[in-house]
Amino acid sequence: MHLSGPTRRDALLTLAGCAAAVGVSGCTREPASGIDELVVATGPPGAVYREIGARIAMLLDDELDGTEVVPVETGASHDNLVLLEDSEAHLGLANIDSVLSTGVAEGNGISAVGRLYDSFVHLVVMGDSPVRSVEDLSGRPVSIGEINSGTEFTVGQILDETGIDADTVRLDQASSAQALAAGEIDAMFSLTGLPTPAIAGLAEDHEVRLIDLSGTARLMAGLYPDTYLPANIPATTYVGLPACPTVSIPNLLLCRADLPDPLVSRITDSLYRGADALAEQRPEAAQINVRTGISTGAVPLHPGAAEWYREDKPA
Repeated sequence: MHLSGPTRRDALLTLAGCAAAVGVSGCTREPASGIDELVVATGPPGAVYREIGARIAMLLDDELDGTEVVPVETGASHDNLVLLEDSEAHLGLANIDSVLSTGVAEGNGISAVGRLYDSFVHLVVMGDSPVRSVEDLSGRPVSIGEINSGTEFTVGQILDETGIDADTVRLDQASSAQALAAGEIDAMFSLTGLPTPAIAGLAEDHEVRLIDLSGTARLMAGLYPDTYLPANIPATTYVGLPACPTVSIPNLLLCRADLPDPLVSRITDSLYRGADALAEQRPEAAQINVRTGISTGAVPLHPGAAEWYREDKPA
């Protein structure tokens, strides 16, 4: 079963002048000549990626005179990486585990603008569900996210490492929440920021529970210490739900490695200067700051971003 928004090919926008040089100063508002459209790959319905990606696109659209900045709905991390690698998007969001799995550190035309915020693994069931632990998922229908999403990749890693044989289906977050409420699946995974719109709506309308993933967090952090981190979903995140131990994963804003340095420097500057405004719309954007922004691990910073961090970042 697979319900989603447009596939990466369906969502593809025609790019104008993608390979042309762009002479944009990081300190002035000159037109971004050579790129008429700057495409930002975001995420699926009901996901933070879709919402914060659209907000970032709006911010950049205000900053980059002469260039229309367009958000594109995608399946999330893996879709975004493919679009970037195929030169079908200029910017995109992705979880760091998905990025590292593609060999970015070895070079595939993708660089980092910076680290944005951390995503949290949610395992959601209805209030009367017999599922009390991740081990109880064996043999049950479970949504593990949309095809080519970060959720699908991370949950696949978790299921492989724990040896749990669930009956997996691929649904975007909004469709997962609908299917869970309708009794079509027994549980849904979601890897996203806090709060997740699809889960927030589900919790407001139905009695649901978050499954404790503390054991899973210890396992994954031990196996992949630079990627997975033990964390907690705070009690204030969703209506009626207590705090819940889980796994967190950093998110990066990525770009094409062949984008001109001045343009990426300008994008980096706009992102950090606009972080407070973004946080007014999306709570997870409050995590965006220069101190953690450079912490992209094995994923290389774009030279334009690296130059901005060295020379222009606030004291």
